[in-house]
Amino acid sequence: MNRGPDSRGVLNILLDLQRRCRLIPILGNHEEMMLESRHDRHAEERWRYQGGMETLLSYGYPDAVGNIPEEHWEFLRSFRPFYETDRFLFTHANYCWYLPMEQQSSRDLRWLSLEESSPRPHFSGKTVILGHTPGPVRDKGFYRCLDTGCGCGGRLTAMDLDSGTLWQVTESGETVIADPQ
Repeated sequence: MNRGPDSRGVLNILLDLQRRCRLIPILGNHEEMMLESRHDRHAEERWRYQGGMETLLSYGYPDAVGNIPEEHWEFLRSFRPFYETDRFLFTHANYCWYLPMEQQSSRDLRWLSLEESSPRPHFSGKTVILGHTPGPVRDKGFYRCLDTGCGCGGRLTAMDLDSGTLWQVTESGETVIADPQ
């Protein structure tokens, strides 16, 4: 929650969306840093350096984490470390192929890029949907990375997991239906 000019607005949109439909937010490294910053001055300094200052500015209070509304803190605390269905595993960053999801480390789920550790098929046989490593959409069969760099000049990408159809939105708001490969 700190890569754009309006983190507060993003949280408000997600809260509104959650009231209208089923929303399953997954905890990422930036949300983890933000949560840790609330009661730890050293964690707050690290977070500020990694984009937290922009988040605080979106609230109009660059000097105080304590001015973020409690509703936003509660919402962030509700984020899941991962989500699992009959066919898919969803995680922010990466995973350890031989561990059940409940035993995965925070480092793997929220911090480990694909460049640092190339995934192998998860022992469950499920396809893993992940992000955190910007680039083109990568569909390796056993994992799909949908991070196309929306926080750094790229596009925001969504995928119909059954058909493989991709939808992308540019920074200017143009919607594009993209070829999966």
